[in-house]
Amino acid sequence: MLGWAVTFLIIALIAAVLGFGGIAGTAMGIAKIIFFVAIVLFVLSLIFGGFRRRSI
Repeated sequence: MLGWAVTFLIIALIAAVLGFGGIAGTAMGIAKIIFFVAIVLFVLSLIFGGFRRRSI
């Protein structure tokens, strides 16, 4: 999932350099959303993974 965030970030940077402001803003927004979703899923997996190991 972080790979997708990096991909959209690169698309946003290229679009910004070429002068496509709308596309750059949209791609950057998508990259931010995907990044934060990946971070939340990572933290949840750490929490629930810790609970499973303690119960065994």
